Amino acid sequence: MLTMGELWATLGSVIASVMFASAIFRQHFPHQLWGYVEKYSFKLVRFFYPYIEIRFDEFSGDRMKRSEAFSAIQNYLSTKASLLATRFKADFVKDSQSLILSMEDKEEVTDEFEGVKVWWVLVKTAPRTQQFSFYPAADEKRFYKLTFHESHREIITAYVKHVLDEGKAIAVKDRQRKLFSNNSSESWHGWRQRKWSHVQFEHPATLDTLAMETTKKEEIKKDLLKFREGKEYYKKIGKAWKRGYLLYGPPGTGKSTMIAAMANFLNYDVYDLELTTVKDNSQLRSLLIETTNKSIIVIEDIDCLLDLTGQWEKKKEKDEDKEEKNPVEKKMKEEGENKASKVTLSGLLNFIDGLWSACGGERLIVFTTNYLDKLDPALIRRGRMDKHIEMSYCGFEAFKVLAKNYLDIVSHELFAEVGSQLAETNMTPADVAENLMPKSDDDDTETCLKNLIEALKVAKEEAIKKAEEEARLKAEKEEEEEGKKKCADFTEENKKGNESSANSVKKNGSPDKEVKQ
Repeated sequence: MLTMGELWATLGSVIASVMFASAIFRQHFPHQLWGYVEKYSFKLVRFFYPYIEIRFDEFSGDRMKRSEAFSAIQNYLSTKASLLATRFKADFVKDSQSLILSMEDKEEVTDEFEGVKVWWVLVKTAPRTQQFSFYPAADEKRFYKLTFHESHREIITAYVKHVLDEGKAIAVKDRQRKLFSNNSSESWHGWRQRKWSHVQFEHPATLDTLAMETTKKEEIKKDLLKFREGKEYYKKIGKAWKRGYLLYGPPGTGKSTMIAAMANFLNYDVYDLELTTVKDNSQLRSLLIETTNKSIIVIEDIDCLLDLTGQWEKKKEKDEDKEEKNPVEKKMKEEGENKASKVTLSGLLNFIDGLWSACGGERLIVFTTNYLDKLDPALIRRGRMDKHIEMSYCGFEAFKVLAKNYLDIVSHELFAEVGSQLAETNMTPADVAENLMPKSDDDDTETCLKNLIEALKVAKEEAIKKAEEEARLKAEKEEEEEGKKKCADFTEENKKGNESSANSVKKNGSPDKEVKQ
């Protein structure tokens, strides 16, 4: 009888022989024959191994998008892993007293559903090519493997649905909203492969604290709620589940604050898209694919992008005139164009409501601009920017909201004077808020209100001076144009007179004769 040591030695020899034979077989026999061997080997193994395995990959569509099923399973198993696993990955949550624990690679967790036992394991495949690197290889992949007995095949479909639903519910409950910013395309390759980087979204703005008329805020709230609950409605009418918002108005009127308030109201992530770092339309589509549902995609100050406002051709013509005179400027411009963004108006329109915009759902697309008249009408028409919201100067009702926010008051004897000054003077909510904010512990409510009144009077005087200066410059310009016109008329009269004299000389033969006559 074999001892335990001899048994292990014999088993090791058998395994080594099998591996050697397999290597020889792979090297010297055709690939098609090896395929048949693998096929029937699996059948033989299945005869002795009555378990079925299901694989859930981390990425789908050639690594273009992270699988929602993988994320849901990861959330579901995070609760199971804390009870059953022995190796974890820990992630500290900011402003929280707890850690989020998840499964380590190759760790197995057992779960039970309606009396059926199943096993989960997180697998990471090694790269195809062996190379020395401090970072993971690009072709490294992760997936969850679910194993169960073949006699429970019918119940597994219900179990997987249960896991996905529970995982999504956990994600909603523990969801931490994020503020994303797109990386430069140089960061899209290599070991990181990240198109977006993010931080925790912690902006405190709400629609209730926004300096705006109450009726207008209620209208925006109703519109946002209707959108958030409109999944079936959008499906019924055959439209992608998205909506466009255009926020326009002078600087300092609260456009960025409005975006933060919308995100907090809907509990959505925010994607701040910087178009100047996007090289072309193809990269723009790639960024769109990487955005998640329940998000707001923001493009601020879109009027500053010449390519998209219809002014690019005019600028190009002027630059071409300069290039003919200065070859050095031409060379510098060519070098700059290689680095500059080549996103076109057509590409942005496809981004908003083209075929690619239907990848995913429950997204808001928000544009902001200081100058509405500079934008191409095709960009802001209804159906693309569905709702236009004017962010105007501070009115009396908006002032009362700011007074409640900054001074915690709802009425004061100075409110009447503030209201009359606001009716005559344009001041942005940002400037009003700055004057209402106490600068020291000695500043009380009355001091802050008087500071605002004084600032409004100064702004009114400056506005009057500016209007007078503009009127003076306008009058001077009109006078100058009138002088040019008179000069042109006088020149035209002299020209006609000279032509008449020349004709007379030609007819009479001599200027002396003409004089005598």
